[in-house]
Amino acid sequence: MKCYVDCRMGEDGLIPRLGNMKALLGILAGAGASYGLYKLLRGGGGAEINKANPRKSNAMAVQPGSLMAKVSGFNVVSKTDSGNLTTEIASSEILSKSPGSLEPRHLSMLLSLLQSSPSPAERREVLITLGNAAAFTVNQDLLREFGGLHIIAGFLSDPSPDVRVQTLNALSNLSMNIRNQEQLKVYVPSVVQLIEMSPVNSDLQLAALRLLTNLTVTDNHQHLMKNSITLLLSLLVVSNEVLQIQVLKVLVNLSSNPDMMDDIVQAQAPASLVLLFDGCTSTDVLLRLLFFVGNLRAWRPSAQVAEALRRRQDSLYCVLLDSSSQFHSRLPLLLSHPDEEIKAQVARLLT
Repeated sequence: MKCYVDCRMGEDGLIPRLGNMKALLGILAGAGASYGLYKLLRGGGGAEINKANPRKSNAMAVQPGSLMAKVSGFNVVSKTDSGNLTTEIASSEILSKSPGSLEPRHLSMLLSLLQSSPSPAERREVLITLGNAAAFTVNQDLLREFGGLHIIAGFLSDPSPDVRVQTLNALSNLSMNIRNQEQLKVYVPSVVQLIEMSPVNSDLQLAALRLLTNLTVTDNHQHLMKNSITLLLSLLVVSNEVLQIQVLKVLVNLSSNPDMMDDIVQAQAPASLVLLFDGCTSTDVLLRLLFFVGNLRAWRPSAQVAEALRRRQDSLYCVLLDSSSQFHSRLPLLLSHPDEEIKAQVARLLT
């Protein structure tokens, strides 16, 4: 069993619109171990680091009217006091701090500033800071206690695409916390809608998929993705390599849960999906595709269920699993692939 998690920052640091994706689905209809272990096996262990807006160690001059100039004299809520305390926070103090050293009062101030700022550029800057801080467990808990998860998630519908991207990045780091996932699960439909309505291969789609990767790393909330399998399968055949990898992380997570298998194999899938099992496909994409199929083949339908699925020629079952699928004739060809792990996975599938 293989599953994936997507961390944008470690504990030690931190196209036009494609129209409605529902229309795309109609066009396309005819045509495990942890991710950490996988990264170690591939020689790439370690978390992905969100280096957006990297923070310098030295204090910087504060420009009049800038975000940090507005920070000075802002009212914040102290975690240790139930009342509101007026605290003047020097701009240079915050600028010189690393995300891991932000104090509770700084986080509270940033949440307040996020809600009050009329400028998209300022909201984006605050969200980057909060997202970097949210890579640390202590800040994940503090932001939840301050009501910050719902405040931040409120910007999923912000008019600015850049703000929505940074909102998703911040939520991705916050979702590396099981207790936070309990609050964030209610936003799964909104995140899926962002994927569906955003331009293909956009930063919005990528950031949304990273969040869904984290929210599906355990079985707790995977059922919320039951109606999104077709969308994910369709993205696989129209997106670039970076997005394909992120889609497959989610699909591998979902397919590692036996309770999700009925929904996955019944989902509508583009016939061209089988063409990805080819030596020209990126090694990283192909390897994840093979992991996905390996999870699917662990599922054993009854004869009655299998017969019902065969009557749906556009189902994932017919495209990849049924004996009539072209997948079975393409798989042995991959035994000559130059990557040893690809060949090993193919050999396992052929036994």
